[in-house]
Amino acid sequence: MAESGEGLGTVPEHERILQEIESTDTACVGPTLRSVYDDQPNAHKKFMEKLDACIRNHDKEIEKMCNFHHQGFVDAITELLKVRTDAEKLKVQVTDTNRRFQDAGKEVILQTEDIIRCRIQQRNITTVVEKLQLCLPVLEMYSKLKEQMSAKRYYSALKTMEQLENIYFPRVSQYRFCQLMIENLPKLREDIKEISMSDLKDFLESIRKHSDKIGETAMKQAQQRKTFSVVLQKQSNVKFGKSMYVKNDRIPTEKDEIVLKHALEEEDENEEEVLTVQDLVDFSPVYRCLHIYSVLGDEETFENYYRKQRKKQARLVLQPQSSMHETVDGHRRYFTQIVGFFVVEDHILHVTQGLVTRAYTDELWNMALSKIIAVLRAHSSYCTDPDLVLELKNLIVIFADTLQGYGFPVNRLFDLLFEIRDQYNDTLLKKWAGVFRDIFEEDNYSPIPVVNEEEYKIVISKFPFQDLDLEKSFPKKFPMSQSVPHIYIQVKEFIYASLKFSESLHRSSTEIDDMLRKSTNLLLTRTLNSCLLNLIRKPHIGLTELVQIIINTTHLEQACKYLEDFITNITNISQETVHTTRLYGLSTFKDARHAAEGEIYTKLNQKIDEFVQLADYDWTMSEPDGRASGYLIDLINFLRSIFQVFTHLPGKVAQTACMSACQHLSTSLMQMLLDSELKQISMGAVQQFNLDVIQCELFASSEPVPGFQGDTLQLAFIDLRQLLDLFMVWDWSTYLADYGQPASKYLRVNPNSALTLLEKMKDTSKKNNIFAQFRKNDRDKQKLIETVMKQLRSLVNGMSQHT
Repeated sequence: MAESGEGLGTVPEHERILQEIESTDTACVGPTLRSVYDDQPNAHKKFMEKLDACIRNHDKEIEKMCNFHHQGFVDAITELLKVRTDAEKLKVQVTDTNRRFQDAGKEVILQTEDIIRCRIQQRNITTVVEKLQLCLPVLEMYSKLKEQMSAKRYYSALKTMEQLENIYFPRVSQYRFCQLMIENLPKLREDIKEISMSDLKDFLESIRKHSDKIGETAMKQAQQRKTFSVVLQKQSNVKFGKSMYVKNDRIPTEKDEIVLKHALEEEDENEEEVLTVQDLVDFSPVYRCLHIYSVLGDEETFENYYRKQRKKQARLVLQPQSSMHETVDGHRRYFTQIVGFFVVEDHILHVTQGLVTRAYTDELWNMALSKIIAVLRAHSSYCTDPDLVLELKNLIVIFADTLQGYGFPVNRLFDLLFEIRDQYNDTLLKKWAGVFRDIFEEDNYSPIPVVNEEEYKIVISKFPFQDLDLEKSFPKKFPMSQSVPHIYIQVKEFIYASLKFSESLHRSSTEIDDMLRKSTNLLLTRTLNSCLLNLIRKPHIGLTELVQIIINTTHLEQACKYLEDFITNITNISQETVHTTRLYGLSTFKDARHAAEGEIYTKLNQKIDEFVQLADYDWTMSEPDGRASGYLIDLINFLRSIFQVFTHLPGKVAQTACMSACQHLSTSLMQMLLDSELKQISMGAVQQFNLDVIQCELFASSEPVPGFQGDTLQLAFIDLRQLLDLFMVWDWSTYLADYGQPASKYLRVNPNSALTLLEKMKDTSKKNNIFAQFRKNDRDKQKLIETVMKQLRSLVNGMSQHT
């Protein structure tokens, strides 16, 4: 039962396998058959049995099919047999016809072969023509390339190469000649790069040599534009009556307008001849080289090379020549080369894109500016001639204006000009110090004489002096000497010279006014004051000259207000402005006057000392001569003449000089009387000395200089007077009793002086009348003298202890 059950289970499976074998491709039969052997044991036997059964069934069906179509097959064979005879006949006929056609077509075949050969040749010719038509443009373009290279049209040649590579060569790339051309193009490109770079080097060398010409032209054009604007401004000022810089206090007239018109006409003529940088330099090598490197895709290399070479040239241009600082022409060449360099760079900046940038030019300019400022600062410090400094300033201004017109910042240059302005003022001060010294050396220190009105007008045209009394009658004398108008004129010339530097500095009138006033103050307070002080201290300057110097300084001080008006007329800045600087003439000339006054006092005292040294007293004389000493008479006569000269001085100066002289004379006489080398003095000598002092007192009471109140001048001799009175009257009891009292008769007598003089008179000889008289009396009198001296010594010691 089990076996029968298994047999029933495998039969459907075998049928399925047979169906797959019949229905599938033979390639898949293997896996199907494998499944038979993978089943239960002995299954393949059953499958073979089933397969045999299936084959038998198919054989039966085939047999049925054959039986069904057998009659038709027999009929078809019978028909074929019937047609066989006709087919043989047809074959014979076809063979015969074919033979006849073969015979008849031999000639046609020959002709056809000829036609075929001609057609092949025609097709080949057409192909060759087509290929030649394809190659001819390439050859023509390559020939054009060669012509462009020969004509040095390198930029066009590069464009032609691009067309060959992008358009023409791809069409004929299979030909050998094309490969040769392609291989030759890189070499041509390198040749073009080398040639264009060589042209650029020649260009750089050319502009290096011609940069001074370029700069000179640019600076000249800038100066012409500036001159034109200044002329227009002046014309506008004349038209509207505005203040302008004038010289010699002169107002522009119709003649000035004619001058301005000529200047404008000359400016118009110059404008017709304006040259640009393109007229002076051929920039085509730069453009060509830039385009070539741009086409070659190597623009960055070209830019780096150009900038590097230009920086090297900039350093060469900025390097000053060794002797440049000695001449203006050296500085001019230096400036023109720098201007030419930057004018070229500015042109390159604006006509090319990317070759140079604004940042690059700014960096280059800043580097150059630092070097220029250092060079100018060093060179200006060597300049001792103000004219050379002024010319240098004008060059710097034109240089700055020129480059400012091309967009370069120049503020640092104008800052440098302010430094140079201080140096310029120093050189001016040194120059004017020499001028003032020459004026003082040439002055005769006498009032200026005028014999008629014409001479009077000449003097007042030089110096602002007003005196109605002086205008009435001639001949007259101005109170000042010739140096005063000369100094006044030179101060104005100094202001003009200082103004020249302030022009074109782009500063307001207020700033220029401040500059002029400060520089004038320096001239007055430093230079003129120093020259005056040196003059006053010179040994050969006497009292008369010193008096005249004081008078001169007084008039110069009064003229300072006219100098302020002069500066106001130049700058049109009112003196009432809050920040307007005042001239320091008052303090300047006051210091000089004080120095002159002190020198007068010193020289006057020295002169008194000279006369006193001539004194020849006989200190042992028994009786006086009865008249003053000769040296003192001469001294008083000298003082009278000197004080007569002092009448032109301010009253206080003359009074001070007179008081100082009397005090010095009194002190000198006192020192002579108390001199330690003088051992003995007789009463006769004291009486003679008293006569000289009386002469001095008479001189003081004669009011040699007006203005003293009462006996003020006589008080200069009060110490001498009281001391001599004490010895003349021999009133020792009163002196000792009243000593130290405010109302003492001998208040001005110093105990030390009295003791010294008493000791000189004690050691008396027989000719001494007073001591002879004492010797006739008893010894008590002598003891009284000893007592007086003892008391005087105690007074002196008491003073020392108190001190």
